[in-house]
Amino acid sequence: MSGAGAPTIHTDGTGLRVTVVAASWHDVVMDGLLAGARRALAEANVTDVREIRVPGTFELPVAAARAAATSDAVVALGVVIRGGTPHFEYVCEAATHGLTDVATRTGVPVGFGVLTCDDEQQALDRAGLSESKEDKGAEAAEAAVATVVALRGL
Repeated sequence: MSGAGAPTIHTDGTGLRVTVVAASWHDVVMDGLLAGARRALAEANVTDVREIRVPGTFELPVAAARAAATSDAVVALGVVIRGGTPHFEYVCEAATHGLTDVATRTGVPVGFGVLTCDDEQQALDRAGLSESKEDKGAEAAEAAVATVVALRGL
């Protein structure tokens, strides 16, 4: 949902219970992602919001799986910045597959707010900070709430 062609999403999430699971690495970026998710959930009238912090992005899927049992939607927020080892690929792949598995296995939408960046500047540009170009925390929350509402029509 980034860049040109991104949809404008305005969904009423009144009455939904949403859990935000967030990694703890990269404080400045994570603070921006969390603020964006909180703002988007408030704008969607979601008032029943829980937040769970886990050590890193690798731990997001297990937290999302637990949260899915008692939530209408989960928003997963994290950031992985490429380093000089294959660690980046392993963590990104594990988080992506794990969060996808949670959503498809449980039927609970998971908003994917995991930044996978080559450097810190790319992460800052997507963190929803005042100088950022994008707000991926807000986008992940909007997508999760909109998906719950869309699925109710099935």
